[in-house]
Amino acid sequence: MTDTETDTTDLLSRRARALGPTYTLFYDEPLHIVRAEGVWMYDAEGRRYLDAYNNVPVVGHCHPHVVEELARQARTLNTHTRYLAEQPLELAEKLLATMPRDIGNVVYTCTGSEANDLAARISKTVTGGTGFIITDYAYHGATDTIAGMSPEDGAPLGPGVYAVPAPLGTEGAAKFADRVRQCIDLMQAANVKPAALLVDTIFSSDGVVSHPTGFLAEAAAHIRAAGGLFIADEVQPGFGRTGDHMWGFARHGVVPDIVTMGKPMGNGHPVAALAARPELLEAFARHTRYFNTFGGNSVSCAVALAVLHVIEKENLVANARAMGEYLQQGLRKLAQRYSWIREVRGAGLFLGVDLAANPAARLTARQEATRIINDLSRQGVLVGSTGRDSNVLKIRPPLTMVRAEADFLIDALEGSFRAEA
Repeated sequence: MTDTETDTTDLLSRRARALGPTYTLFYDEPLHIVRAEGVWMYDAEGRRYLDAYNNVPVVGHCHPHVVEELARQARTLNTHTRYLAEQPLELAEKLLATMPRDIGNVVYTCTGSEANDLAARISKTVTGGTGFIITDYAYHGATDTIAGMSPEDGAPLGPGVYAVPAPLGTEGAAKFADRVRQCIDLMQAANVKPAALLVDTIFSSDGVVSHPTGFLAEAAAHIRAAGGLFIADEVQPGFGRTGDHMWGFARHGVVPDIVTMGKPMGNGHPVAALAARPELLEAFARHTRYFNTFGGNSVSCAVALAVLHVIEKENLVANARAMGEYLQQGLRKLAQRYSWIREVRGAGLFLGVDLAANPAARLTARQEATRIINDLSRQGVLVGSTGRDSNVLKIRPPLTMVRAEADFLIDALEGSFRAEA
């Protein structure tokens, strides 16, 4: 056994003893990652991996400007929002400047789960309703309330939570608004007052749904007509990932009542937020207050400001659009050669490759996705899977990706498909 194999075995043993069984590892051959830079991650032997999976480091792993601002602020002051401070105000102003005028206030949290949990609390308080509509394989977070709105994790739906089919395919998108309306009718028949429609605007856990643009607007109109709110979960598609706009909801020509964000906001640092129509927060504050000790702390705000600065300075929204189009061209060429690539979906640098069963290898769609993912890992490319059947390859590289890195990804994918053709 080599030293590296010994180290891996030791780490796996220590992990099994020290961490709870809910933790899982990616890939059949677990990776021991020791450092990262840009789109690349490096293991203990110095081998590099193209990170096309992790949407958290939106401006690239360990971006120098983000790291510098984090360290600078940590050396100066780190406190909460009960004191007057510049950073939380500047960050809120910059975030709001990227959103429709109707969205006028920001509240800070530490995670997207907390942001969605607060959005649910606000919705119930303001509307007096308790009913929520989600998609049937959504993931929105890990708090007790939000776990009940995250069927992807296998937990049962919470009280008053109703699920509608994900809008997969043109037909599914066309029927989405009608399904939301039908769900509202079911709620009202059960004497459940609607509180909100909560959707991830790229439907990432449902299998990545980006088109046709605009289909969310009618669904939002239905929930508002019933007295509920429309909550746009931007944890996954936000911060320019879809390439068209800063936020996924903008692709649908709709203004949400509440916008939640997390993960990419701090490029790996735990910072998140909620933005909302001011009248909603005014109504909420008449009943209760919300304070989060670490939400909006000085260091987190400095980090998030640095992320926004990099996105703007390096023109990363436009780069996400250009690189996303380039990747989609390459993926569609592969789909012409390999019949079990059913569809290529997505926008910007959030792409899904929907796989069917592989007849050459006699593998189901799920098995084929698993095979591809692990083969890519051995080639030095990291992707994941999504969708109810885990048969959609999920591709989400940092927005800093350049053509040479996109080519590396496409070449590796072609090698994996060709191996079982």
